[in-house]
Amino acid sequence: MTSSFRNATSQQLAQALQQARETTLSLFDCFAAAGMDAAARVPQLRTINPPLWELGHTAWFAEWFILREATSSHPADANGHCLLTKGDDWFDATRVPHRSRWTLDLPSAGGVKTYCYEVLDRVQDKLTREPNTDEALYPYRLALAYEDMRGEALLFTLQTLGLAAPVYAAAQEQQIFAPSEIGFPGGTIQMGSKSGAGFVFDNERQAHSFHVAPFRMDSTLVTNTQYADFVTDGGYDQRQFWSNAGADWLMRQERSAPRYWQRDGAQWRTTRFGRPSTLAGAEPVRHVNLYEAQAYCAWAGRRLPTEAEWEYAALSGHPAFRWGQLWEWTGSPFEPYPDFKADRYLEYSEPWFHTHQVLRGASFATPSRFGSAKFRHFQLPERDDLFAGFRTCAWPG
Repeated sequence: MTSSFRNATSQQLAQALQQARETTLSLFDCFAAAGMDAAARVPQLRTINPPLWELGHTAWFAEWFILREATSSHPADANGHCLLTKGDDWFDATRVPHRSRWTLDLPSAGGVKTYCYEVLDRVQDKLTREPNTDEALYPYRLALAYEDMRGEALLFTLQTLGLAAPVYAAAQEQQIFAPSEIGFPGGTIQMGSKSGAGFVFDNERQAHSFHVAPFRMDSTLVTNTQYADFVTDGGYDQRQFWSNAGADWLMRQERSAPRYWQRDGAQWRTTRFGRPSTLAGAEPVRHVNLYEAQAYCAWAGRRLPTEAEWEYAALSGHPAFRWGQLWEWTGSPFEPYPDFKADRYLEYSEPWFHTHQVLRGASFATPSRFGSAKFRHFQLPERDDLFAGFRTCAWPG
């Protein structure tokens, strides 16, 4: 397994930053092949960004924190000017509302790519002069993590728009594991990550002791076959399985099965990156949101794990506990840990506390260097465009 970006050396970072940029550009080329390199030809959806804006923004982020040595994401906290005359006006997400990203007078795709290459070249050059310390390498690790996250966002945007993905992503097959249940004895664990141990996201601090009661958890994710039983049993029509928020969402969507599912006689079919296929029953169900996961659990007499239980299980070393195929919804709202303090990227966590839900793990689209049992992913409960699934826990007793 690739070593974590959190402790990457200068040399490892140089290689990873190069690879991440190549991935970003290859994903952008998928949109360009479909004629969506210009924002005006991209559907204006709340869950995506125009790919050309996304490409420029990712390079701008690295320039802001590395080349311009910004001490925070506040517009006044960077040195010098952007390499692009209007770069801050175009690509600073704190200044550019989401809805306006479709109408900016951005450079051509070729111009934005040139900017991406120039930023990377300067970043690589500067990196050669940095000492191998956590403080010096922090902005490089931050920029790498951010590009990896934006790359996954570009990949699920391809899925959302029904476009072909690069071969490495489209050909990903989910591993199949025999389902079972694991009993964990519980105990006190250290939640979060300690400062001084490489890169740490602000929402993982401060590390603190947390007692986890004994619990029983699925060793694997809920499968398409298991979820289809819920659908066939009329799960989407029975109000008692849905929370109030879930019922409101369901009424607005008029959904009777997960996103991308289509009934074909006795079979279910789906669409992956624009290509229809028969739904593989043993694969983990994906593209379900929190409300759907909760409703399935209520139907099955189960519950979602808390993020503490998930972290306990992931760090237990139990050989049957498998994770990393899909992001996993937990039963925990996204809340700050004790003594939380925002880091340089001020908008990363704090604006989303109490409105978003925690997901744990990783997905097939997540670079292996990014995966961590400590990482707290977070999204709005209604998001079903993510590469996300879930596993269940038994109720106590």
